[in-house]
Amino acid sequence: MTDDNVVLVGVDGSPESLAAVDWAVARAECQGWRVHILCAYSLPSFTTASLDGGYAALDDSAIRSGAQAVIDEAVERVKKSGVAVTSSLETGDPAGVLVDLSEEEVARIRRIAEESCCNFRYFADGTSIGISLDETTEVSDLATLFYIFTEAKKPDTEIDVPEIPGEWLPMDEKVRREDDFMQQEVFSLYHTETELMRYCTRLGRRDLSLADSMISLGSCTMKLNPAASLFILSNARFSCIHPYAPAEQVEGYLEMIDCLGKMLCTITGFDDISFMPNSGAAGEYAGLRTIREYFIDHGQEDRKVILLPESAHGTNPASTSLAGLEPVIVRSTESGVIDVEDFRTKAEENKDRLAGTMITYPSTYGIFEVHIRELLKIVHDRGGLVYMDGANMNGQCGWTNPGFIGADVCHLNLHKTFAIPHGGGGPGEGCICMTSKLAPYKPSHPLMHGEDRIPVSSAPFGSAGILGITYAYIRMMGAKGLKAATAGAILNSNYLSARLQEDYGVLYRGETGFVGHECIVECRNFGAVGITDLDIAKRLMDYNYHAPTLSFPVHGTLMVEPTESESLKELDRFVEVMKRIRADIQEIMDGKADQEDNVLKNAPHPLYEVATDEWSHPYTREKAAFDLPYLHDWKHWVNVARVNDGYGDRNLVCCYIPAGELISNENAMKEEK
Repeated sequence: MTDDNVVLVGVDGSPESLAAVDWAVARAECQGWRVHILCAYSLPSFTTASLDGGYAALDDSAIRSGAQAVIDEAVERVKKSGVAVTSSLETGDPAGVLVDLSEEEVARIRRIAEESCCNFRYFADGTSIGISLDETTEVSDLATLFYIFTEAKKPDTEIDVPEIPGEWLPMDEKVRREDDFMQQEVFSLYHTETELMRYCTRLGRRDLSLADSMISLGSCTMKLNPAASLFILSNARFSCIHPYAPAEQVEGYLEMIDCLGKMLCTITGFDDISFMPNSGAAGEYAGLRTIREYFIDHGQEDRKVILLPESAHGTNPASTSLAGLEPVIVRSTESGVIDVEDFRTKAEENKDRLAGTMITYPSTYGIFEVHIRELLKIVHDRGGLVYMDGANMNGQCGWTNPGFIGADVCHLNLHKTFAIPHGGGGPGEGCICMTSKLAPYKPSHPLMHGEDRIPVSSAPFGSAGILGITYAYIRMMGAKGLKAATAGAILNSNYLSARLQEDYGVLYRGETGFVGHECIVECRNFGAVGITDLDIAKRLMDYNYHAPTLSFPVHGTLMVEPTESESLKELDRFVEVMKRIRADIQEIMDGKADQEDNVLKNAPHPLYEVATDEWSHPYTREKAAFDLPYLHDWKHWVNVARVNDGYGDRNLVCCYIPAGELISNENAMKEEK
């Protein structure tokens, strides 16, 4: 911005925002301040509107053009009042409404605003204020805004102020959308709370959750999220705080975050922490970038090589490349552990360019690396640093830690190991912990730290709203509880691996003969009769079970992680189901069941198939849907029968709009251009 003394008001494209800006600008004019309007459409505000059912059918170009039309209209209205206006089309600045102020006026405005429980954004130049208005802005908010500015100005003469509008001004017809949208039946069916409640309940019943049975997704740690640790989400003092709220207004919140950080540093054996990354992948990226920034600062920019074991976590190669580093893959032995000699050889070959290694412990193969400290020493002896992937921290917590092992930085999935609910895209928290040597290079935020280094999140503490869950979980568990939880997770995994060994086999057991907190179940021995890991996973749905992790990290296998949350009774039930499925496979192998028309190839079996008048399969409906006694008491019916997963992964399928209509719309758009 070229102006030295300004007030910035962010504007989205909603008609409510236009009315709010009209009203706010009129009052700024009354104070004698010069006003500029610059275009800034707000995508998040339109996302919120889509949740309300208002603009779900808008595409991005429509949002931009609609917002620009609204802003253009605002510019014209202000120009007619004789006020100097600068449009973003002329300046290119994506700001909002600009009003000249002095430093003294800014100081008075801040004092009065805080007395009125109102926060603005105060820029570092000391003469600029940022104010955001959106579709949630109410008339009472504008009245408060007007009071703050008029009180700060302290005019000697009475100001002629228009009446506050009793309702929002109508939208100008030229920016009104004329085409139909949200025409699907679901948007017009539910007009009472009762109907909507029933609709939402029906949707919930279609979902198989931890409330139904164990979710044994390997490398996901789908443990119980204790209800007691979730109470904080309903506390507005935590859930309704803006990420940029002044520190003096959130002292208790910051104290909780600081305390949580110290506990996590103790758990990991590190000295410092950054909460900015809000996913595991973001944590990986932030950790690698921290290492990268360290070497750049020490004049070793050429150190870009990262050693990645085959057993590394799945996102490690992508994170390495995204951070501007070069992955070098290290082999594993037949027992699943990292090949120490291959690791040593590749470290030596790249010693002058070695940035470090990314290593997961326990490994993604579900075993503990007995040579882990030797591997880390190999890297350190050649000038590299060690990033430990904390995705499997549920196998370490309380018994060992990355700092003790010798790592320099690690990330934690608080949404896995530390009981924050996850799935469906979020929310997540992938904070990174590090040694004091790397602490000066961790992610920083311009508003919190005065600089913008490694910008992995727009908020200084990432997903701060859910940090209280982990805080409560750790405080309630205590050191003994966390250690017991890890022991339970490892014990449960080894119990399952022992029970399933005879019927399926467990792929890796490492040099000790035991697995870690998860195990890889072998499913590649049934190829002669066409049965795959996918068939077993689909059949598990008929028994009320979510499938384990499929074909990862080894194709044709199932990775099972029971966590500490499951009882012996639930583990035995899962084993009974897996043994029943193995017996069905044996019937196919013995020729007693058809290789194509069998319970595995046709699984899962939805209610509409089981209850049909026609049943042509050679096995009974009882075997299809109620193969074990407990299914008579509680049966989770899948919503659809088997779909072609591979086809769906490789082909874009439009679910709502007919193809012909899409082609017509595309042709119409071309004609308009």
